[in-house]
Amino acid sequence: MRVMKWSVMALAVAAGTSQMAVASDQSESKGFVEDSSLSLLARSMYYNRDARNGAGFNAKADGSGFKSGYAEEWGASARAVFESGFTQGTVGFGVNAYAGTLFQLDTGSGRRGVNMLPENEGKDLTIANAAVKARFSNTVVTYGSQMPALPVLAYDDGRLLPETFEGTMITSTEIEGLELNAGRFTAQNAMRQSGRDSAGLKSINVAGGSYAFTEDFSAALYYSDLEDSYKRKYANLNYNLPLTEEQALSFDFNIYKSDYDNQFRSSSDKLVGGGDNTIWSLAAKYSLGAHAFTIAHQRNTGDRGFDYGYGDGGGSIFVANSFLSDFNQEDERSWQASYDINFASYGVPGLAFKTAYIWADNITSRDDEGVISATNGKEHEFFNQVAYTVQSGAAKDLSFRLRSSLLRANSEVGTDTNEVRFYVNYPLSVL
Repeated sequence: MRVMKWSVMALAVAAGTSQMAVASDQSESKGFVEDSSLSLLARSMYYNRDARNGAGFNAKADGSGFKSGYAEEWGASARAVFESGFTQGTVGFGVNAYAGTLFQLDTGSGRRGVNMLPENEGKDLTIANAAVKARFSNTVVTYGSQMPALPVLAYDDGRLLPETFEGTMITSTEIEGLELNAGRFTAQNAMRQSGRDSAGLKSINVAGGSYAFTEDFSAALYYSDLEDSYKRKYANLNYNLPLTEEQALSFDFNIYKSDYDNQFRSSSDKLVGGGDNTIWSLAAKYSLGAHAFTIAHQRNTGDRGFDYGYGDGGGSIFVANSFLSDFNQEDERSWQASYDINFASYGVPGLAFKTAYIWADNITSRDDEGVISATNGKEHEFFNQVAYTVQSGAAKDLSFRLRSSLLRANSEVGTDTNEVRFYVNYPLSVL
């Protein structure tokens, strides 16, 4: 598999050498102020989870159980993102800045547990950070606070405020269709805390790139090294086959190979070091006008599941069957059937609906000593989401999104959970 990955990258570079950009982004710079942008986003979010069969999300201080099996939080936030242009010249310089504030609207000590509102920092939170950047030709170097969106390091924006990472990132698009990334980050700011390194990141190094061979075929390769946690490789192939003006068939393949250090700790701070995991998924989607039908298969192999650690971002799993459950446990096999509809074709532009059913089996469970306790774990999830975006008028781009999941698992695997999330987003472009 390693030979295949690198042969794809070699082909991408070879194919792109004849497509060097004629004009660079820096040569066309209008200036620090002229190319600046300022965007605002107001968000309100309601989130609840209902754990069944005696489980819960808010543990008692004495460790004797949970205060409640029901977690519920409601809050609001506002954020501003400023991105300057680059000064003119051979090398251009600029700055990025971000500020956000979060307000608790409703919850209670017995109903916390969905990691949305500040922890030990009162009801509200305010944060601000910045980065400096330099550009030569089509290559940008950024140092400071950033929101990377790579398959091996993706910031999480699933709550009220986004995660940010502090470090250096190089992004190069010198060859048309080819994007290369390399970076090192040494601090991570969690979504609901204001501390510079509130998530306890030691360091993470990332490198890789993506290449569009044609408008319908692309590939990506990435690598990450999370200190004292794991080394991870990722590959993606995506192909779209147009059939008619109204029909298309697309395929998306993703694979991660992870080797865990002996000192690896999970996101719950449990020492679960050592071992390896390979997780891959293949999804096929048939699009017919406003409708889309998807089937997918996902599989885990190795001597552990695909685990998260501090510093890799809550969104760093780009696989087909990632919903409330990521279906990423040891030896787990899962299948998905889903349906999407865009109501623009029916006279309601901005309205969309998605439903999906995912079922899984063959899950291996281990006790606290790491000894296999069961090999027949099963889980399944029923997911629904409806979203609407205002298309015109004073409230243009105001969006509403309601999603729900019903997750069921047998006793060897985990907790039965019902979840509801409701987002209201209002973006505004100032510059």
